[in-house]
Amino acid sequence: MLQINETFKSVQGESTHAGKVCFFIRLTGCNLRCSYCDTSYAWAEGTARSVEDIVSEVSASGCDTVEITGGEPLMQPETPVLAEKLLELGKTVLIETNGSLDFSVLSDRCCRIVDCKLPGSGMVEKNCWSAYQDLTERDEVKFVVSDRNDFDFALEVIRKYELFRKTGNLLFSPVWGKVKFDDLARWVVECGLPVRMQIQMHKIIWGDKRGV
Repeated sequence: MLQINETFKSVQGESTHAGKVCFFIRLTGCNLRCSYCDTSYAWAEGTARSVEDIVSEVSASGCDTVEITGGEPLMQPETPVLAEKLLELGKTVLIETNGSLDFSVLSDRCCRIVDCKLPGSGMVEKNCWSAYQDLTERDEVKFVVSDRNDFDFALEVIRKYELFRKTGNLLFSPVWGKVKFDDLARWVVECGLPVRMQIQMHKIIWGDKRGV
């Protein structure tokens, strides 16, 4: 059984898959308390459901792309099982993790989106740096930037862990309402590295609300 906070069909708002129709599975529970968290409702709120029940709902949705997110999905031991069942259906499976737990337990056939915690999150000491050696070209690393210090810290992480050699999918997002889009765009241009800026498309379309 898995504790499920919510499921919904929408447009993927982030990652290299932004713009695709996607089925979202948000799991309950998180081991971190980031300063900019926009899904605190998922910390405890949820309903127990079987893997088979969730897979059936995904099948009925008609979506080819599925994201398992949270909270922190790796807190629940059946998450890798759910991911494997979805892969067996031929789905593109995205799993967004906060990077504090060993994501190597997930199949490398998934797209593992690792949210590297920067100083502005208040959780930088929670990063599981050892897991970065398991990254593949299919995976993505996301840096949520609170200020210029966060941006510079992220560049040092990229260099130290040679992330360009592991994956070319290095994404920079502004903390919503705190960093101006044009400021982050300028930093990305000026850094001279092949990183990618992203903005939470779903918030631009629907605002800061859940279930979209």
